[in-house]
Amino acid sequence: MSRLWRATINTWNGLTFATRSEQAIREELFALLLAVPLSFLIGTTAVRRLELVAVVLLLLTVELLNTAIEKLADRLTTEHDPQIGRVKDMGSAAVGVALVIAGMTWLYALGERIGLL
Repeated sequence: MSRLWRATINTWNGLTFATRSEQAIREELFALLLAVPLSFLIGTTAVRRLELVAVVLLLLTVELLNTAIEKLADRLTTEHDPQIGRVKDMGSAAVGVALVIAGMTWLYALGERIGLL
């Protein structure tokens, strides 16, 4: 039980730090707050509502990992390093892909709701 408690504290600390230091995390947390009620308006089934919230959580997860990569890379060196730059670009690309997945999921659900699909 103490391991679970420590993991919970670490999770909270990481989320708190990321929220305070990264605008993108704050924006995605806001999107999550919007996604929950909107999923009830747009989702036609309970599973679809769950999917709509889950893709925003996926986006937040990828953004947290990207933030961790960037913070670690910045800690390694303050000088410009092309390899570190590529690693940071790949993290950014992962966020971009997650955004596309989330956007496609929400657009599909909206099309389903208004009868286009």
